[in-house]
Amino acid sequence: MEQFVNIKSLSVGRIRELTASEDEPSAELLEALAADSRAGVQAIYKHYLKFRVREQDENIRLKEMRLFEGSLGKPGHQLVAGIDEAGRGPLAGPVVAAAVVLQPGFLPQGLNDSKKLTPVKREALDTVIKTGAVSWAVGMATVGEIELFNIHHASLLAMRRALNGLQLSPDLILVDGRFTLPGVDVDQNSVVGGDGLCPSIAAASILAKVTRDRLMDTLHLLYPEYGFDRHRGYGTPYHLTAISVHGSCPVHRRSFLPVKQLTD
Repeated sequence: MEQFVNIKSLSVGRIRELTASEDEPSAELLEALAADSRAGVQAIYKHYLKFRVREQDENIRLKEMRLFEGSLGKPGHQLVAGIDEAGRGPLAGPVVAAAVVLQPGFLPQGLNDSKKLTPVKREALDTVIKTGAVSWAVGMATVGEIELFNIHHASLLAMRRALNGLQLSPDLILVDGRFTLPGVDVDQNSVVGGDGLCPSIAAASILAKVTRDRLMDTLHLLYPEYGFDRHRGYGTPYHLTAISVHGSCPVHRRSFLPVKQLTD
């Protein structure tokens, strides 16, 4: 920033205050920091350099994701829907899926496999994605459906419900994992590890995860003894101990072996 270029008359503390809000330092500011030999100023300068390198690396990563997703389509594929699910492995709660069609070139910083993000980052990106997407929808399969159909088929059911919830018809569907959706008359590709490779699948993974986490928080209010807000239904030692003490509740997947072993 222009007002920061002449910084030699400022204390290191004052420079730190003034630069704290500078997420993207200008070339003039970097030049001024580099020219100041004070150790504290040099520390600020090195911090900015590391930030710039991280930012460049992030932009490269996002560009590679966009190019990879583009390579999966064919001429005429304009609307690409990424689909992913959350909640295959837990011992309790529904499985939730999301379908997302992103704007061309819409690549928010930090977009990635939801499992690689902090809860705070996922929540922030959930809002950004819902605001910037062409269309998005969430689908769910209940515990009863998981018990009836098995987790694999229930996951596919949740994905189809998410797809059907979109306000438009995509030209191409990209599904995370090894399987495509049966009974869907749209071009499809399954992408192993797609939540870390394709922007639209990454976006879907975030929406599915955030939605399911919120549902598990609600279930925690109904069944606080199990600590669903802590582990989201996964088989942690805390959760297994709670099942052994209290038995199962209506949202437990009783056909899953750990629950079955602890309650039979």
